[in-house]
Amino acid sequence: MQVVGYESGAGLHVASGGAVEFVEATAGTELAYGLGERRCAGTVHDGEHVACDAPEAPYCDAHGSVWVCARCTGTCLKDEMDCHEEHALYLAAFAPDVLKVGVTRLWRLETRLREQGADRAAHVRTFPDGRVARRVEAELAEGDDLVDRVRVPTKLAGFGREVDEPAWEALLDRFDPIERFAFDYGLGLDERPVAETMAAGTVRGWKGRVLVLDRGGSTYAVDARELVGYELTDEVPERELQSSLGAFGG
Repeated sequence: MQVVGYESGAGLHVASGGAVEFVEATAGTELAYGLGERRCAGTVHDGEHVACDAPEAPYCDAHGSVWVCARCTGTCLKDEMDCHEEHALYLAAFAPDVLKVGVTRLWRLETRLREQGADRAAHVRTFPDGRVARRVEAELAEGDDLVDRVRVPTKLAGFGREVDEPAWEALLDRFDPIERFAFDYGLGLDERPVAETMAAGTVRGWKGRVLVLDRGGSTYAVDARELVGYELTDEVPERELQSSLGAFGG
């Protein structure tokens, strides 16, 4: 049974013998899997899994793909531009002080923000198509105070911390937000969880693509993308795990 995908806030997609099933991983769920070998996760076509034996993970060159629109800065990289719908330009804050500018289709705005695990966000402009929106995004990202992507380790560094509200409000003062968002992922963290790759423990919740698990008195943060490609086993290893400070009673 191989992990071939995930849904933030919900669970994992696993495949066995070509069939794809969903393993729930919502808050309170008990996961009890070990991790076996890892290889390319292959592809899912028409609901069926096509396996791949390549050792590269999570995907080999034949099955890895980069969404071309994610690299767009206003000059279309496709043979024919197809983003003819309203796009939202947004600002997002990741605790404690990382500020991001981004673009998404207007109807997906809140979903996209949750997928990224943003703590605060604001919709600041609406554009008739993606090309115009990407141009403005690229211009703003050239400044010193905004980035256009935030890596998972940077996001993890802010788990259990508060957003720098003065910095966030100062940024918004430069714009006239159409709508503002404040997200609470219900994790109740008092400190940063330990980064691990595992699939065993009690699910505390998700923040973006990060799955938060309680296990053995400590709390762990698992980048779900790092699970893709692994074979799941029924034997949970009793290996030594790095413990959070909370496991020692503070």
